[in-house]
Amino acid sequence: MKKNYLFILLLVLTFTTAQFGFAQNNVNTPPVPQDIEGLSIYPNPSTSGRTYIYITSKYNLTKKIEFFNVLGKKVYSIVLTGKELNISNLNKGVYILKITENKISETRKLVIK
Repeated sequence: MKKNYLFILLLVLTFTTAQFGFAQNNVNTPPVPQDIEGLSIYPNPSTSGRTYIYITSKYNLTKKIEFFNVLGKKVYSIVLTGKELNISNLNKGVYILKITENKISETRKLVIK
């Protein structure tokens, strides 16, 4: 009879330990937004005669804009507080823009003809 109690005790301990050892975390965390809401860049493509482009979003917060060439080299960086961005110092070509607003980053392509 002692052997049965010992066996049952070991079996209960095994299931209890397995239940706590392999339990999943059920914490309900809200999803982290991945995109900047309502992000828009226009005109795109832009002609070389234009000196400004407009970068807008839903909340129009301060944005950090980084320009990269097609080889991945950073060619220009600016902090934008409004909507209007002066691009007169950029040559014709294709640029990748990394736009960061409220700790959320998004990349877009800009073509200057």
